[in-house]
Amino acid sequence: MELFGTAGIRGSVTERVTPELALRVGRAAGLAAFESDSTAEFVVGRDGRTSGQGLVSAVEAGLLSAGADVSRIGVVPTPALAYASQGRRGVMLTASHNPPTDNGIKMFVDGQEYDRSLEQDIETRVENGATSVEWDQWGESGTQGVLGDYRDAVIEFASGHGADPDGLNIAVDCGNGMSALGTPQVLRDMGAHVVTLNAQIDGHFPGRESKPTPESLKDLRAFVADGDFDFGIGHDGDADRIVIVDADGDVVHEDTVIAIIGEHYVRTSDVADPVVVTTPNASGRIDERVGEAGGRVERVRLGALHEGIASARADGGDVVFAAEPWKHIHPSLGGWIDGVASAALMSRLVAESGLDGLREPVTERPYRKVSVSCPDEKKAAAMDALESSLPDAMDPASVDTEYGVRLEFADASWTLVRPSGTEPYIRVYAEADDVDALVADVTEIVDAEISRA
Repeated sequence: MELFGTAGIRGSVTERVTPELALRVGRAAGLAAFESDSTAEFVVGRDGRTSGQGLVSAVEAGLLSAGADVSRIGVVPTPALAYASQGRRGVMLTASHNPPTDNGIKMFVDGQEYDRSLEQDIETRVENGATSVEWDQWGESGTQGVLGDYRDAVIEFASGHGADPDGLNIAVDCGNGMSALGTPQVLRDMGAHVVTLNAQIDGHFPGRESKPTPESLKDLRAFVADGDFDFGIGHDGDADRIVIVDADGDVVHEDTVIAIIGEHYVRTSDVADPVVVTTPNASGRIDERVGEAGGRVERVRLGALHEGIASARADGGDVVFAAEPWKHIHPSLGGWIDGVASAALMSRLVAESGLDGLREPVTERPYRKVSVSCPDEKKAAAMDALESSLPDAMDPASVDTEYGVRLEFADASWTLVRPSGTEPYIRVYAEADDVDALVADVTEIVDAEISRA
């Protein structure tokens, strides 16, 4: 049984993430926690989806029947649940940016998402039908407030960076999601003037689709462009993602944001070997800025930033930042993905240098992502062939085949070819001054290998 994807369990509440599954997952998680460390204390929270209350009740029932104690923290951003899980375990009922018909289960231990081994243990227990403990061993439940402490922790973390954002004008599109309980309050407490859009929590997401994209953020972009704002912020449904919009209403490329933050952390760090962890599809502009500041970049597969952090630390590196598109981990705050913390940090950096000043050193070459149709049964053979045929044809400066096939060239351009894990495509990413020509050359080779597979 494979329940967990790259970000917990997600799916339709009538077909996949049902109350029955939530009960079984809760019971399995409680039993696994007891066997792991002889104690089981969980915090449980949810986002604003209409199905959340029922699923929280089911998860809580499962945990209690396994002997675990439960603290209910109510409707909170996912980063707040992660913060509250420090020193214990946590379950968040959220489907992030999925449509309102969906929900999900995301699990944490000591501020970090469950790793693959912990998830597999839960899957096995669910499949085998974990049973309740004896009647007199069931756990107890109560309530706890965490939002105030979480917001204070974010403000304290951000205070060590940049400048006070007094007088900064910021527009925040909460997308009817959980950032409405985090970002506006944090930024206002730091001194910024904040105007919100879609800040009413509504599980139907009436303002826009929950995933923040250039298209879904069109109202925010127009609002910022027509107003007197220093920049804008867009979040997803559970506040772990962040999108930055400049004063002209244009979305700042996600890799430029990573490059800005990564460079800042390296320049202000006093560790011996500052490392920024990112993913294979991330831009070379990150390597350029981090390298210029005296750090280095390590890459890990999409959805596995925690694995990348652990690996870099095992090799002796000091991880100062970890990020994939739109999603950032700030190790000096905690080990979770946190869009509210990114909003606070970016506000202070903009207050100090201006958004244009932050972007000016970053070389923003044209970037493209295309999908090449490929039946699932042909992906493995095609990718095996591409490990040799693509470098042979392209004459790169370096080749990395750990997470697909990534080629880097002497002029700092690069391309990545990797199979989609969910759709019948092979993805091609490229960044170059003449990106269309690079994409054309790469996709021609990919098409040829798919035909031969």
